[in-house]
Amino acid sequence: MDTIFILLMVLIMIASILLVIIVMAQNPKGGGLSSTFGGASPAQFGVQRTNDFMEKATWTLGAVIIVLILISVVITGKPTTTAPAQQPVKKEAPAPTKQSAPAAPAQVPAAPAK
Repeated sequence: MDTIFILLMVLIMIASILLVIIVMAQNPKGGGLSSTFGGASPAQFGVQRTNDFMEKATWTLGAVIIVLILISVVITGKPTTTAPAQQPVKKEAPAPTKQSAPAAPAQVPAAPAK
């Protein structure tokens, strides 16, 4: 089971690195953070437009990563063992103890009226 887990983790890492490379190679359509921090226009770098291959590769690698993660969770997940159903233990009622007659409440003398 460990070799499968290691294989899946290596595949996830490779797909993640490829995804980062492809995303970094694309031209940002709206400027985004690159124009905010870089200050340079995309025309200076000579990239005109993201082609269909780069966009399809981005979506495909994203889907591959999600599928690999789900497969790794399903394959390497340990089944939960449920405890056998336990019957509630019947506790015997304690034997009634003989009590003497309840004590009479102590009488408090009434305060004299003023």
